[in-house]
Amino acid sequence: MSTESHKLCMIPGPVEFHEDVLGAMSTPATSHVDPGFIQTFGEVLEGLRRVVATKDGQPFVVSGSGTLSWDLAVCNVIEAGDRVLVVNTGLFGDRMAECLEVFGAVVTTVRADRLGQAPNASAVGEVLAAAAREGRPYKMITITHVDTSTGVLADVQGIATVARNASPGTLVAVDGVCSIAAEELYMDDWGIDVIMTASQKALGTPPGLAIIVVSQRTLDAWRNRKSKVIGYFAAWSKWLPVMQAYEERRPLYFATPAVQLIMALRVGIQQLLDRGMDAVFQAHHQASAEFKAYITDSLGLTLLPVTDDVAAHSMTAIYYPEGVKATDLLPRLTEHGVVVAGGLHPDLATRYFRVGHMGLTVLEPQRRYLETTKDALGTSLAEAGYKPSA
Repeated sequence: MSTESHKLCMIPGPVEFHEDVLGAMSTPATSHVDPGFIQTFGEVLEGLRRVVATKDGQPFVVSGSGTLSWDLAVCNVIEAGDRVLVVNTGLFGDRMAECLEVFGAVVTTVRADRLGQAPNASAVGEVLAAAAREGRPYKMITITHVDTSTGVLADVQGIATVARNASPGTLVAVDGVCSIAAEELYMDDWGIDVIMTASQKALGTPPGLAIIVVSQRTLDAWRNRKSKVIGYFAAWSKWLPVMQAYEERRPLYFATPAVQLIMALRVGIQQLLDRGMDAVFQAHHQASAEFKAYITDSLGLTLLPVTDDVAAHSMTAIYYPEGVKATDLLPRLTEHGVVVAGGLHPDLATRYFRVGHMGLTVLEPQRRYLETTKDALGTSLAEAGYKPSA
């Protein structure tokens, strides 16, 4: 594809990439045991700790999609019969439950009364406390920080706090695929044990890297498991020595890493750290607020998240106005040079669309990616026959 034919990619990942990130991908073939690459991989692992605010969490970076990050976490910690509580805010909560059940977990799901809402922390705490009183505590609780299917933001800090109080032995795991480097998250301060994410969203790198960061007590749970890990490629016994070696700037081999993607991720992470994570979060908050105000106030459209406090800052899920269908809007947007995503949740898929605004899109507003998207939306809706109410 030529750059002239490129449409602005405003889906909730993959996102638009900085030229320096793309430049890091355009390097000659490099050995995965080359000293320069080992240095780069070590810097990536150290940088990830800073992104998620942990001093001693253990990062793993493995070739694969964000979904592989679930397997990387779950297969090493969960054993058949372990109880897991899933905080569900959309399709990816459903899929997380499926993943857990593959490895033998007994799953309980907590969800809000309707799509577009999020379970509150106190309700989650009551479920955890009841299980602990019965002597059947949950081994893990999983929280989808931002569910990409709904644009709903979960209260990770609140839920992690009540989890620690109600059931101190329960591991707190966060699906941060659509949140890391966009939404506030402080692994150590919030008491998070597992973070699962990927390269292609707010980390600003092309798809292809599954990333997890785990606490020391999660590693202890893995070391103390009673049964053999069901998995080979995702087994920590294979990858932990490799990650430790790279941080020590030593070569070690299990499977060939995605060399150029690791190089690109180092650039993406360094750009975030140079800006400062608090400034990164603030930029996402500001861009999200401005974009959502345009959607609701100027265009008169309705968001899928019911209230502002459960609306993600990395993306926006928007209902089509009455009389406008996906086939009326999405092709017109593409004609105007902007690609957004259709609905994903099976209960509502034809009723809404999704716009991503994370990474480069918000960190360099001078590129006017969001302004271009707003203009294209307004024009495309008008062409589809929609007129906002006066």
